[in-house]
Amino acid sequence: MTTADHTAPEQPTGRDRPVTVAVRGLTKTYGHGAAEVAAVREVDLDVHAGEVLLVMGPSGSGKTTLLLMLGALLRPTAGSIVVTGRDRRRVEIATTLERELPALRANTFGFIFQDYALLDALTATENIAVAANIAGIKGTAANRRARALLDRVGLAHRAAARPSQMSGGEQQRVSVARALANDPPVLLADEPTANLDASRGRDLSRLLRQLADEDDRSIVIVSHDNRLREVADRVLWLEDGRFKTLAGLVVDPVCRMQVEPTGPHVDWEGRTLWFCSEGCRTEFTADPQRFVAGGD
Repeated sequence: MTTADHTAPEQPTGRDRPVTVAVRGLTKTYGHGAAEVAAVREVDLDVHAGEVLLVMGPSGSGKTTLLLMLGALLRPTAGSIVVTGRDRRRVEIATTLERELPALRANTFGFIFQDYALLDALTATENIAVAANIAGIKGTAANRRARALLDRVGLAHRAAARPSQMSGGEQQRVSVARALANDPPVLLADEPTANLDASRGRDLSRLLRQLADEDDRSIVIVSHDNRLREVADRVLWLEDGRFKTLAGLVVDPVCRMQVEPTGPHVDWEGRTLWFCSEGCRTEFTADPQRFVAGGD
């Protein structure tokens, strides 16, 4: 008698996985005529199931505008955004009627914000249950889901605590649990570690990686935080509303952001050092050894 092979099939990885979000020619402009400003310019992007995509870039580069358009919170000026839901149904966000957008957001996206955006009058459980209610999960079912999600992010013991009674790291984990209340195929995170110290920021990064791996969930993060590189499948650089390749970029020795070697710079001990702004260059010239100690 032959023995059945129960080896699990190899899971698809990277670009072999289905596309959850497909963006083509995405553009957002503000103003008209001579005052027109393009925040995002003809961006093309595919986000895959189970992928953590990190979008970095200088302040004002269009990162948050891009994220708001992906989450159907801001209408693009031109281009298309096609999202594939859990039911495999494809929806074109840019052409969806305004009255249909709230339901689309409630069932397709989870949002994680820099400032947590929790309601302080509600407990952790209640904050998550409200999001479940919006997604159509009511009553005791919403409370059960909230408690299960708190357990998943390691905060079951804080179920009755209000935001003002929690640390920043705990509040952000509650906000992650809230973002999962509707079991969205796509999580969108805007500077999720900006208000966290190094240890808690890395903990949150690992949690996001875990959610992508275990749930096959797409996660798009916009951030300046280099710690998030450790968990990202891809890092894209957005500047002046367009994606640029990381090749050829250099690290600002003050803020550690990657920048193009075309802006403010100084010549120091035989090297040319580039900065994201005049502020960083001024800070460097005041005390170079602080930023290049040990040859860094």
